[in-house]
Amino acid sequence: MLEPTRHLEGPQRHMRRISLVLLLIVVAISAQADVHSLPRRSTARRLSSPRRHHRRAHLRRLRYYGPPVAPELRGSRDSLLKQNSEIDSAGLPRIEDDAQLEQLEERGVLVPIISTEYMTVNPYLKENRRYARPWAVQFVDDMSLEFYQQFGKPLQVTSAVRTMAQQRHLMRFNHNAAPAEGEVASSHLAGTTVDIGKRGLSRKQHKWVADYLARMKAQDIIEPEEERRQACFHIMVSQRYPYPVAITTKASEIETPPVAPVLPPPQ
Repeated sequence: MLEPTRHLEGPQRHMRRISLVLLLIVVAISAQADVHSLPRRSTARRLSSPRRHHRRAHLRRLRYYGPPVAPELRGSRDSLLKQNSEIDSAGLPRIEDDAQLEQLEERGVLVPIISTEYMTVNPYLKENRRYARPWAVQFVDDMSLEFYQQFGKPLQVTSAVRTMAQQRHLMRFNHNAAPAEGEVASSHLAGTTVDIGKRGLSRKQHKWVADYLARMKAQDIIEPEEERRQACFHIMVSQRYPYPVAITTKASEIETPPVAPVLPPPQ
């Protein structure tokens, strides 16, 4: 009597195993479907979060320096073309290497930018790079003195003359740098340009500098640009800016510049 029962136990046990496996498969599929059906935050939703939005805006501001740039100080291709046109009209060469730079410094064609109580020079700027054309040095000296009289704080020169070799090297890691050759080459190569640092300026001081440069640009004396990725004002000074009639060079030579107009007092 027990033999038929034992005969049926095998198929029943097999069916129970199959049913259990199928049940586990159904449960696993259901669980996976539930996971995929959970709501996800879309990119648009993340961007719309006020906290995330303010955080990203703060990070963007950290990449740049100062308040929004005034229209008169925005850099452009036209500005670079004008700077190079000024240099070509004055017949000024672009300095190729350190040998040519040293020669111009010794002859007094380029004059040193000397630190004073109202104007400092970035200590990381090499000694032989602390030079510029006489009118460019005179401009930054006059501007720094007026700034100091207003705020009791010096301005800092962060860059001046450069060589073409130096500019090519700079372009390797600074994608914002102007070319070393061509119609939009950097005006630093002719020694007519000085950069003034923006770090440490209050909003009131920043506005004073921006307004001063805009006023001088309106008189067609300088071609300035407020840079954003580098914390500085780029100032290309025209030879029309007044400076001493006679400049004594290191070789005791006298170079007489063209007659320069007298600037009206600032309003």
